[in-house]
Amino acid sequence: MKICVLGLGYVGAVSAACLAQEGHEVIGIDPEQTKVDIINAGRSPIIEQGIGEIIEEQVANGRLCATVNVAAAIPYSDMLILCVGTPSLPNGGLDTRYVQRACEQIGEVLRNQENAPIVVVRSTMLPGTMREVVIPTLEATSGRHAGADFGVCINPEFMREGTAVYDYYHPPKTVIGELGKSSGDILASLYADMPGPVIRTDIETAEMVKYADNAWHALKIGFANEIGNLCKGVDIDAHRLMDIFCQDTKLNISPNYLKPGFAFGGSCLPKDLRAMLHKAQTLDIALPILAAILPSNQAQIERGVRAVMDKGRRKVGILGFSFKPGTDDLRESPVVELTERLIGKGYDLRIYDRNVRLASVHGANRDYILNHIPHISRLMVSDIDEILAHAETIVIGNAEAEFRDIASRLDAHQNIVDLVRISDSRSVAGVYEGICW
Repeated sequence: MKICVLGLGYVGAVSAACLAQEGHEVIGIDPEQTKVDIINAGRSPIIEQGIGEIIEEQVANGRLCATVNVAAAIPYSDMLILCVGTPSLPNGGLDTRYVQRACEQIGEVLRNQENAPIVVVRSTMLPGTMREVVIPTLEATSGRHAGADFGVCINPEFMREGTAVYDYYHPPKTVIGELGKSSGDILASLYADMPGPVIRTDIETAEMVKYADNAWHALKIGFANEIGNLCKGVDIDAHRLMDIFCQDTKLNISPNYLKPGFAFGGSCLPKDLRAMLHKAQTLDIALPILAAILPSNQAQIERGVRAVMDKGRRKVGILGFSFKPGTDDLRESPVVELTERLIGKGYDLRIYDRNVRLASVHGANRDYILNHIPHISRLMVSDIDEILAHAETIVIGNAEAEFRDIASRLDAHQNIVDLVRISDSRSVAGVYEGICW
């Protein structure tokens, strides 16, 4: 394939060199003549392990060259890969002027050529940038329609400086956000021999993936450092502790607890967080990330209350009252707090939870139910039909299997606020509200 790479920084230089090494004919484009001259001399414009040897070899065999002339390179390319920078603005946003300028240059060339290449964006961009900047600019300057007259994809990179060549050939995943299937097919063919999953999705999700990844990486570093600071304060070897922590791939290093939903509760997480923060305070050790967890959790409860209130219906039914399915444990259940808040605001509630109802008769939580929340226990009903007969808004409070078909049982005047994503549905105004999807 004939490929044009626009932008020869870390991502662009590595992508161009590796694509050439895979047998493609690659032209790199950069506005800096010095960078272009360095590549054409068979040298690397960046310091990166292994990249110099690849560039030297690929320039020598004629598969890689560079130019500052956009108009001379694009007409001979099957695919254009944008790797231009998106630096930070003073307000924390991104400067997309370089991306926009590159798209203008591409569009000006596309206007006057019959066959249009696929435009692939590799730059890291906030969700909405493809729809609000890239595609409109390409269409306005070319006079052609994206998805019909030329293909558009976004293909975020997952390379680390210092190991970028290794990461290129050993990606944890390959993500393709595609405007149309045909362009996605062609881009996916570039990665046919790569390890790891190839994931094809919509453009906005592909834009967001890189940000979710990097936020998680930053959070992990901050988390490990705060645990380390507390360990040092109590004379524990933090590296030994985290070695043990990382051996748990069932709960700690795993997909568990990484699906958006409602607040956490129960007897362990809130209590243990408070105890750890208290210990740190006695040692005068600041743990700002860990200290932010409980306020963040509280904000999710507020979000749930607001979602119910925004429906404007006074009759509310709650399905699932314990903090997670398969238990009668109400200790620090966020659904209990949501219920208390709605009662305080005058809502007419009914509550159904098979496990909690049984516990109120003979379970371990009987004392808690009868002595701590008797006003709530009086609102509990014996089956789902009583909830459906009463409520205009139904709140899904936990993921019990018996709630999965609830949407099919609603009348036209009823709506759902789902705190756990009981199905694969996305929010639909006036019908179904997912708390964060």
